[in-house]
Amino acid sequence: MNGSVPHEVLVALEGVTCAYRTERVLVDVDLTVVAGQFSGVVGPSGSGKTTLLRAIMGRVPLLAGSVRRRPGLTTAYVPQVETVDWNFPVTVGECVLMARTSRRLLPWASRQEKLEVAEVLEGLGIAELGDRHIRELSGGQQQRMFIARALLARPELLLMDEPTSGVDVKTRHEVLHLLNDLNAGGLSIVVTTHTSTGSLPTSPIWCA
Repeated sequence: MNGSVPHEVLVALEGVTCAYRTERVLVDVDLTVVAGQFSGVVGPSGSGKTTLLRAIMGRVPLLAGSVRRRPGLTTAYVPQVETVDWNFPVTVGECVLMARTSRRLLPWASRQEKLEVAEVLEGLGIAELGDRHIRELSGGQQQRMFIARALLARPELLLMDEPTSGVDVKTRHEVLHLLNDLNAGGLSIVVTTHTSTGSLPTSPIWCA
């Protein structure tokens, strides 16, 4: 699935502090992501979990600290489903095709790219959903579609923002088993999840 060497450091955060305007969201965070890991970041809503994923991708400015990524590292990001406009006029296959690497060069997908989409949908057990509108999907199908979209880029590191939020227990188990299978196939994964337990600190907890 990727060319990473087991135990190779993919991303290292050292003393990272991030803020939006004057509000600090992450403060002095140290974090190492190693090839082959399936890791989780646990914390309540508003604790900075999404910002942490954005820092890993280099998509948020740093007030302090550094983020080192292995040269040539390929990453893919799956957002929270609550942030998606499910009425957008697009099918499952079309949504996945939006991740194709040649999109900036050609406005249409090649036959090979369409075959790759069909293969990744088949691998995730949703091949029959390719022509279905995205609003017609169940919670588990939504997550599988976004994972398919992420996998089209052949990432070495998959970042998922609260993939089990808002789904029932059965769907939660299905998603986690799917991620476990992908990790067993060599994909490094970082997942965030929230909790309503008041005893947790206000900053995210890294669980490798």
